[in-house]
Amino acid sequence: MPLENNNDKGVTGAAKFVTSTVGNVAGGVGRTVGNVTGAAGRGLGDTITSATGSTGKPVGDAIGNVGSGIQDGANSVAKGVENAGQWKS
Repeated sequence: MPLENNNDKGVTGAAKFVTSTVGNVAGGVGRTVGNVTGAAGRGLGDTITSATGSTGKPVGDAIGNVGSGIQDGANSVAKGVENAGQWKS
């Protein structure tokens, strides 16, 4: 019969449950905000490019790239928060 692992029982188990839940919620909210901000930035960039043609393309592309960068950064932070909540290193 295998020995039972007692690492996730009692106070430690309760703490892991709470931090995991909080980490997952905070990570999900952060990811959502990043995705919305990224999509809005790309949409604004596309609108500027469409409205101004080749003249405004550099500005439109820059705004779109900023939106994508914000989204990528928010997703990275969200993953880190979720990992911390699950006590992963």
